Amino acid sequence: MNKWAAVALLWFVCFFNYADRQAIYSIFPLLKTEMGLTDVQLGIVGASFMWVYAAAAPLAGMVGDRFSRKSVIIGGLIFWSAITIATALSTRYSHLVICRALEGLGEAFYFPASMSMLSDYHGRDTRSRAMAIHQSSVYAGTIAGGTAAGVMGQALGWRSSFYLFGILGTMLGLALIVWLREPARSESPASGPSPVAGVATVLKTPMVLILIAVFVGANFVASIVLTWMPSFLNRKFGMSLAAAGFSSTFYLQIASVLGVISGGVLADRLVRRRPGGRMTTQAIGLMAGVPFIFITGWTLSVPILVLALAGFGYFKGLYDANIWASLHDVVPARLRATAVGVMNSAGWIGGGFAPIAIALASERYGMSAAISASSIVYLFVGVLLLFGIARFMRPRHA
Repeated sequence: MNKWAAVALLWFVCFFNYADRQAIYSIFPLLKTEMGLTDVQLGIVGASFMWVYAAAAPLAGMVGDRFSRKSVIIGGLIFWSAITIATALSTRYSHLVICRALEGLGEAFYFPASMSMLSDYHGRDTRSRAMAIHQSSVYAGTIAGGTAAGVMGQALGWRSSFYLFGILGTMLGLALIVWLREPARSESPASGPSPVAGVATVLKTPMVLILIAVFVGANFVASIVLTWMPSFLNRKFGMSLAAAGFSSTFYLQIASVLGVISGGVLADRLVRRRPGGRMTTQAIGLMAGVPFIFITGWTLSVPILVLALAGFGYFKGLYDANIWASLHDVVPARLRATAVGVMNSAGWIGGGFAPIAIALASERYGMSAAISASSIVYLFVGVLLLFGIARFMRPRHA
């Protein structure tokens, strides 16, 4: 199979991975009215996905390093698509929490296996670009999930988009049984350590620990935006569900597509000059994104809000383009899926607290102030990453 064809096929899988998880946030106002839910209860709905996703991620990484990645990817896609359909059948709050938790379980198996597969298809010179193109599906899926759920929820009821995405995802999974091919592994998993020893090996690398800590902070901020921005726009600016679902995703995610492509190209060039080139690109994205996050929560002007969301999205893309490529620069090839699983777990544990933390903070300080304050997190992890690059990613001749 052509290495770029693999990117294209996985692009569509990741598209549904994010469309399915994003759709529910655009219909929070409908769920709040229909089921009489509080903001904290809605936050728990979002967190249930993230916490189960986080808990399952280390296991998903170990599975991805030891079994057919094609089977793991397709099995996960069909499972989470079925749960997406089941979400549409929910009639109680407990049903929503359970379905979101199970969706997190299914989706957790995708990234470790797919990133390991892409790293075997793409070597050092094209890895950032390949993963950047793949990452653009995250933004496309987020736009599609948020917008379709808002538009269809307003016109056809909140359940309609879940039926749509669930059915299409299942059809894609069946097609990939024929289309997707498993590449040869760079290193045989049979020659590697036991699962527990593999995790220990990953965590013994100082730069891995820093990358994980940075991912926790970046994911915390991203989870706030993904979870609460549709409701924030609905409340603060009086936007309809359709308009809020579109505006909360489109400008940010389109800018992120541009940012992620820029980040992939820049990182592949910088890494030829210095070992920490991919991480340097990420640090630029984090530091430059700080003022845009602050303005997003604080502004009273819709045009300025759009510019702030776009600015945050672009620089978020610089960071996102190299999340997994940077990690794969500092871990053994045989442990790539394990490393992704461990990092995904930590990142989504942190992200899982974000929806509830903002709901609680907004009750006391208002959602505008809570969103703006999250810019401090971005600043902190940006400085931490710069420290890690200077301390642990020195040129080999130094």
